[in-house]
Amino acid sequence: MHPLFHPRAIAVYGASSDPTKIGGRPLDFLKGCGFDGPLYPINPKAPVIQGLPSFATVSAVPGPVDLAIVAVPAPAVLPALEDCAAKGVGAAVVLSSGFAEVGGVGAEWQQGITALARRSGMRVVGPNCMGVINVRRRIVGTFTPSATGFGLVPGRISLVSQSGAFGGYCLSLIRQRGLGLNLWVTTGNQSDVDFADCVSHFAQDEGTQVIVGYIEAATDKDRLIAALDLARENGKRIVVMKVGSSEAGAQAAASHTASLAGSDQVYDGLFRQYGVYRARSIDELFDVAYACSLPTPVPKGRRLGLLTVSGGVGALMADVAAECGLDVAPMPEDAQRRLKVILPFCGPRNPVDMTAQLVNDLSLFEKNFELMLEEGGYDLIVAFLSSVGQVLDLSSALLLQLQKVLARFPDRTVIMSMLASPEVRKVYEAAGVMLFDEPTRAVRAAQALVYFAQEAQRARTRAAPPDLPGTALAPPRRAVNEVEAKAVLASAGIPAVRELVAATEDAAARCAAQIGYPVVLKIASADIAHKSEIGGVLVGLQDEAQVRAAFGTLLQRARQHAPQARIDGMVVAQMAGKGVETILGVVRDPVFGAVIMFGLGGVFVEAFKDVAFRVAPFGVDEARAMIDEVKGRILLTGLRGQPPSDEAALADAIAALSVYAARHEAALESIDINPFVVLPRGQGALALDALIMPRPKG
Repeated sequence: MHPLFHPRAIAVYGASSDPTKIGGRPLDFLKGCGFDGPLYPINPKAPVIQGLPSFATVSAVPGPVDLAIVAVPAPAVLPALEDCAAKGVGAAVVLSSGFAEVGGVGAEWQQGITALARRSGMRVVGPNCMGVINVRRRIVGTFTPSATGFGLVPGRISLVSQSGAFGGYCLSLIRQRGLGLNLWVTTGNQSDVDFADCVSHFAQDEGTQVIVGYIEAATDKDRLIAALDLARENGKRIVVMKVGSSEAGAQAAASHTASLAGSDQVYDGLFRQYGVYRARSIDELFDVAYACSLPTPVPKGRRLGLLTVSGGVGALMADVAAECGLDVAPMPEDAQRRLKVILPFCGPRNPVDMTAQLVNDLSLFEKNFELMLEEGGYDLIVAFLSSVGQVLDLSSALLLQLQKVLARFPDRTVIMSMLASPEVRKVYEAAGVMLFDEPTRAVRAAQALVYFAQEAQRARTRAAPPDLPGTALAPPRRAVNEVEAKAVLASAGIPAVRELVAATEDAAARCAAQIGYPVVLKIASADIAHKSEIGGVLVGLQDEAQVRAAFGTLLQRARQHAPQARIDGMVVAQMAGKGVETILGVVRDPVFGAVIMFGLGGVFVEAFKDVAFRVAPFGVDEARAMIDEVKGRILLTGLRGQPPSDEAALADAIAALSVYAARHEAALESIDINPFVVLPRGQGALALDALIMPRPKG
């Protein structure tokens, strides 16, 4: 990938003397921006293009060429790339369109490009892309009008976009906001270089601190995961906008897990798993990138102080902070009294309201800040100063006070929100203070910084996936009843209730006596996925008479509601203790393979789809993160006098399931463990029902 972003010499295939055309713009940009290496226009129709000697082919260029920018009609692209490969060109950017995006022969041409890249080792970006930029090297290999006049500031943000138009739009936003940019690339049809390749390169680039990405779909699971993992290991922060959702991988109606898993949810789980921040809007995408690109301290916690000149805005910020999961803890009582002494009509709790009196007494700024940091112990402070930033003298005086505070508390993160002139913004940012016009965006940026800090800590301590027991059974090759399914899962470390299958009424009575009353009776059939829907489960049976009666009742219901189903008899199972019902599952995603699902049982899954996903395998800490994500997890903490649940046993089971699913990914279509009852702390957890769907042959 090095020749793509750091070429010493560049050739432009299809170069035009007209700088407004696709073949003319890259050459014009490269000349105008001051690229310090040789430029070679390639066009057999003109001896000189834009004042530079032109060559019929790149093979005719007298010196070496590292990067070729290709802007010729689609039929001529592959011959041009073959010429580049013969020359030993390290990388090529194909701006031309008319390939897989239009189908037909275009798709065949793109296959040829992929084959050539693999054969020659030349890296190819595109086709149908916008190109590449390296701001520090003043390389602008693109035709997007967004690059006109350059105007880009070197910085620590690198951007990769699958969409060329979106990448161009982002470039305009970066210039408009004055953000510091390092590398920029759009991948287009991804015949060779894809999103993951670029993330991997950025992860190893010393000039990149923040990776901004726009992704529509992954092309290679292993490459993407490796790239995200590398970025995390190297301390890079990734902010991604993922668009598009699909029902692919959610067609198995008999599986709760499959019906709940959409590809978008799987991406969401993957991003959480690897510490990627998923932005839900373009503003958020660049707000977070901006916040992460400045050399501000890493928050040590999520305790947020809010300082304001407006009580109304303070309340608004507090609402958003609560929504973001930040801790807007009140100031200590003694500190509140001291604030009242400084300004009797202030709001001292948190938000701390300095009121408009700040304009009359600028010392309030420093005094309030110091009290909040020293007495309140806040990890971050967001300060709203209305339009103070439009007055240079006033804002400069406040900055001097702020710098004294930051010198005293160098480990705290401070975010300012105020309307500011460009001059004031530059002064504040030069001092390492981030500045937002809109206060709620400042709060959300604070939440993103906390997220990255927590993820960095989690990355340092994350546990490896557990070992799969040597006695673990392989998945069944055909549909099996729940007893057989739970036996397979138990062998993999997922505990299940004690149970037996009885083919006759007499056998059921003997099994119940062996297990001990009370017991549960369920229809044993691989053909009936959800027994409760046909009344196929009877609980709390207290004696032999009830077991015999239940056997006949369930057999009649099976014949009535599922006459074609094969009935193996009845499952006689122990009555599990009272606990919280959850659901564990596995679904085979078309891109990411085995994906694990966790959710609370009942209405939380059925109505709210309150579930979390992760790509298998992973360790218990990732399992705990899944548990924390679901909104219904409060049920596990113990409500209305109920004891707390055994979350450790639950996390162990989720991690064990992930390892088993990853090992047998090729043989599994889905697994449902529903319900998986989590007993009180110290008593474990048990699978009460299970369904394993083997992957169809072929």
